[in-house]
Amino acid sequence: MLSLNLGPFALSMQHLSLLAALAVGMVVAWAIERRKSAGRNAESMVFWVFVVGLLAARLAFVIAYWPQYHADPLQIIDVRDAGFMAWPGIATGVLAALVLGSRRAEQRKALGWGTASGLLLWTLISMATQRLDQDQRLPDVTLQTASGASVALADPKGRPMVVNLWATWCPPCRREMPVLRQGIQDHPEVAFMLVNQGESVEDVSTFLGTVGIDINQVLFDPQSRLAQAVGSRAMPTTLFYSAEGQLLGSHMGELSSASLTHALELFSAP
Repeated sequence: MLSLNLGPFALSMQHLSLLAALAVGMVVAWAIERRKSAGRNAESMVFWVFVVGLLAARLAFVIAYWPQYHADPLQIIDVRDAGFMAWPGIATGVLAALVLGSRRAEQRKALGWGTASGLLLWTLISMATQRLDQDQRLPDVTLQTASGASVALADPKGRPMVVNLWATWCPPCRREMPVLRQGIQDHPEVAFMLVNQGESVEDVSTFLGTVGIDINQVLFDPQSRLAQAVGSRAMPTTLFYSAEGQLLGSHMGELSSASLTHALELFSAP
């Protein structure tokens, strides 16, 4: 499962792991302080440690992919692309906790245990998610071309694959199309498969004319079976598969040039 739907809202497993880690860390800190009858809101300190770590993770990502951001610096504050680097964020968060703990000895225990428990939970969820991803392969789903021909998604393509689930009624899907178009042009060694969910060829063709993408680069999934197979009802969702069809990673939400560049590095990772 790549996402969890809560009514009209969808959260990726990455988002859920962060929220769960923050919640557990704050509850642990609160419980320790409550037992001491201190009432000094140690959970708020855990929250700010989390915020500082998240900002550091974002800053590290922006620095690493500055060529993709410098032309449009406003993209830096658009965190919808989920551009974060984990280890700089973790290191900064731990450092922030150490600094706060050194200044507030009476809350050091609550802050330390709260930070450690949240970090441990995030690590365990991340490891479990990665382990599950290793077992995921291209779904055995049959799609259609614009001319109505059938295409088996699981057939080997001999190249790494980027599979994007999208629809024209989805604003983030529309916004990320220029990024995908550039990716198609810049990476001929990668097979980009833009899989439309549940729409007609006519509606899709009209939209594609406005973004400069050929209708032949789009596959159609009238019953949205691919979304069901990969466990994500949210759009856009982008999946990255090796040439052998093994799932290497996923991205729920709008892609930026930087986040796509980062994701494509999965194909060159050892």
